[in-house]
Amino acid sequence: MSVDSLSDVLSVLKPRSYIAGGFDLGGDWAIQYAPHTGVKYYAIESGAAWLAVEGQAKPVRLVAGDCVLLPNGRRFLIARDMAFKVIESVEIPESDWNGGIATLNGGGDTMMLGGYFEFSGAHTEMLLGSMPTVVRLRDEDDKIGLRWALSRMRQELYRQQPGRSLILQHLAHMMLVQSLRLYLAQGASQGAGWLFALSDPKISAALAQMHANPGERWTLKGLANVAGMSRSKFALRFKAVCGASPIDYLTRWRMIIAGERLQHGTEPIVAIALSLGYQSEAAFSTAFKRTMGFTPRSYGRAVASPLP
Repeated sequence: MSVDSLSDVLSVLKPRSYIAGGFDLGGDWAIQYAPHTGVKYYAIESGAAWLAVEGQAKPVRLVAGDCVLLPNGRRFLIARDMAFKVIESVEIPESDWNGGIATLNGGGDTMMLGGYFEFSGAHTEMLLGSMPTVVRLRDEDDKIGLRWALSRMRQELYRQQPGRSLILQHLAHMMLVQSLRLYLAQGASQGAGWLFALSDPKISAALAQMHANPGERWTLKGLANVAGMSRSKFALRFKAVCGASPIDYLTRWRMIIAGERLQHGTEPIVAIALSLGYQSEAAFSTAFKRTMGFTPRSYGRAVASPLP
């Protein structure tokens, strides 16, 4: 594995079920969205809008160039004016849609593009942690790449050329990664989870080594040395940022890797155990069942055929 921890973890989360689209809005409009899983993101390409999220005291004013992530799945409203009559997003007639962009009231007031991802991998909460209700991306220099992707997405949605679906899929993934990059760059400092740890230089150094060398016989002292901290300060800081002790996190990461290999490969269990730092299949199996809830032998079948 590489030391690119963001790529490592997104590969485990397996973003899927992406939706890319937009709205060309005019007149009086207010669109209500139902609760969702995964992460939604929106960008205002032109015009302006108010965003109100369930449980948040005040609405947020968005103007051209603003980008937001909505990672907590709550019901939300986007409107030109909060007092306008609300329509549910699912009630917008099919006739208003053209190539993934809906035109309301003739359009021409506000152009809004966005996307939606669900994650099919396990342990999403551990890896993404508890992100804020609304994440507003502010860094103007770094938003250039995101705006390019949005502009290209708009072209693909309208033109409907051959290969459109594949290009939209790649653009949507690019926008997700770029959005998370921007979030980290502007200083993600609240909450607990792997994503927050990437914004801490010392803790992220230790994480990178655990991800790159999961089979190493890591100790608290060794990880603290990588971070350039004392054992006690490192342990406290790591748990505050990641929500777990360094060794508990390492065990969980090893089991996630093992689960991927068990589900998609043909390696013997003992080979996986030894490669991840366990001296016996029995020790590995005990740790795996405690973390994943299944024995290694039954895990692949359980994931392939989840209980209702």
